[in-house]
Amino acid sequence: MADKIQSKRNKIDKIDKEIVKLINKRASVALEIGKDKKKNNSEFYLPSRESEVIKNILSSKNIIKDEGFEAIYSEIISACRSLEKTLKIAFLGPWATFTHQAAIRKFGSSALFVPCMVISDVFDEIEKGRADFGIVPVENSNEGSVNITLDLLAETELKICGEISLKIEQCFLVKDDKAKILRIYSHPQALAQCRNYINSHYGDIEIISVSSTAEAAKKVSKENFSAAIASEAAAKIYNLRAAEKGIQDGIQNFTRFFVIGKAQSKPSGSDKTSLALMIKDKVGALYEILGIFDKSGINLTKIESRPSKKKLWEYIFFIDIEGHIEDKKIVSSLEKLRDICVSVKILGSYPKTS
Repeated sequence: MADKIQSKRNKIDKIDKEIVKLINKRASVALEIGKDKKKNNSEFYLPSRESEVIKNILSSKNIIKDEGFEAIYSEIISACRSLEKTLKIAFLGPWATFTHQAAIRKFGSSALFVPCMVISDVFDEIEKGRADFGIVPVENSNEGSVNITLDLLAETELKICGEISLKIEQCFLVKDDKAKILRIYSHPQALAQCRNYINSHYGDIEIISVSSTAEAAKKVSKENFSAAIASEAAAKIYNLRAAEKGIQDGIQNFTRFFVIGKAQSKPSGSDKTSLALMIKDKVGALYEILGIFDKSGINLTKIESRPSKKKLWEYIFFIDIEGHIEDKKIVSSLEKLRDICVSVKILGSYPKTS
């Protein structure tokens, strides 16, 4: 039996050497492409191309699950891209937030990550040229939209050029298993996602909101008699123990993140477009707008409103539709929308998350 296992291990070693050769071969071609991009002053990060690479890989019949291959190729792409240019990615920090995890999933560990204390700082880093792209949370499947992200997208000229959907597993983190818990720290969204757990186990203790789940873990690492609701990744970084895992109320708990930058993404063949519309204050205005999408055969995946903050009772409607702004039917629809709306802002077209 031992001889059979060793023989198979020898096969794996041989295959691994071939894989390394092929990865190096891929890297050398990526390096050539990087030189061509530099000569032509082209964009180094192309969401549409990377989306195409992942689709090509997942189109095969694989033994490994899709998410496994996606994670492997995210790192290969990241390592090859770093030969062309090391991208600076701003994210809502500190380290080990769910936004940080989303950033690593999207750009791989070869990127240079810049933690920011608040979402507006992520936008600021990109606008001032200190970061190439940013990652910000936009909505949670249980708790709804992150309003500050929507407001900043409406106010700035930055574009959405990608999205990430991350499954959120909240954990109850402690420093000492035997210590009595007197207070719990976490971000307001995480606290809201774990209401049932908190009420049933710790309904009579102090609950303290902080800027992020990672900040909560950081505080607990320096205090006694306290706990944090945060990710397992935060437990590892701040030397805490996950006393309980998966304490969120909903099993299907996902957060959607946007990749933001200065350039508009090219069509990938499976895209989504986000718009911000300010409509006229008249009867049937929203109905008329929805009718334009319906007649054009454009599928709406999301619609919600936010106060414009410019005029009393004036609202901006944030709409997600399927397709790219270069698609003929979307071009035609946008022309009609501009005739009946106070303003139409394209927040970005980007590849749909897998």
